Formats: sequence, C-alpha cells, structure tokens
Amino acid sequence: MGKNIGIIEKEGLVIEALPSASFKVQLADGTEVLGVISGKMRRYNIRILPGDRVKLEFSQHDLTRGRIVFRTK
Repeated sequence: MGKNIGIIEKEGLVIEALPSASFKVQLADGTEVLGVISGKMRRYNIRILPGDRVKLEFSQHDLTRGRIVFRTK
C-alpha cells in the first residue's frame, strides 16, 4: 500500500477514555480532538490508556476527528 494523499498525521497525548473505543486527545498545539482506534489496533488488541502518546491520522476535510494508528511507549 502506498502513502495516502490528503492524510494529515499529528501526535498527541491521550487525556480521557470515552465509550466505544474513543479517546479525547490533546495535540501539541493545545487543541483537543476525538480519536478512534483503527481496525488493526482493535484486531491485535493494543490497549490505550490515558497518558499514552499516540499518532493520529486526520482527513483534510475534518480536523476534529482522527484515527489512532500508533501508540508510542
């Protein structure tokens, strides 16, 4: 698979866990966005807790909701 055009990647800090695998994430510039776990992270049972640093992918059309694709240690 190639690199998706129009996808914006940002890093943030998980500050709150919400229902249905959603999280409130604070980005480096201070904005808070909604992050949802990607399908592969659900499949391989990767746990995310408040305080974890994560990488999110955003559509260029909606920068308030992102997909969590990576959890850093």
